[in-house]
Amino acid sequence: MRATRSGTVEDTRRFLAEVRRHWPMAKGSLAEVRKPCVRPNCRACGSGRKHPAFLFSFSEKGHRRCLYVPRELVPALRQAIANGRWMEAQMRRLGVRLIEEHRRHRTKRSRAQEGGSS
Repeated sequence: MRATRSGTVEDTRRFLAEVRRHWPMAKGSLAEVRKPCVRPNCRACGSGRKHPAFLFSFSEKGHRRCLYVPRELVPALRQAIANGRWMEAQMRRLGVRLIEEHRRHRTKRSRAQEGGSS
């Protein structure tokens, strides 16, 4: 098995298999809001309760965007957001791992140079 700077090929295969298990992914947030409807004599709107709706908020090119989410899609979107947060945690972990491996490699190389220059 070929080793790379950031791990083995097998590490990469395991990671990609884990990503497949966490698909689909989304980055953003889901909020339940209450909105008035267009019916003139709506009892819910007249009483102030209004109607529940779900909004998916996300950033796009530095701007905050929102999309209405159909009620039947809410459970799947909640799972996709959780999966996206899992992926962000993995990316942080991999960044730390990359730095730690670089430091170990650098330390080994400097020790080898010190021993070889005597």
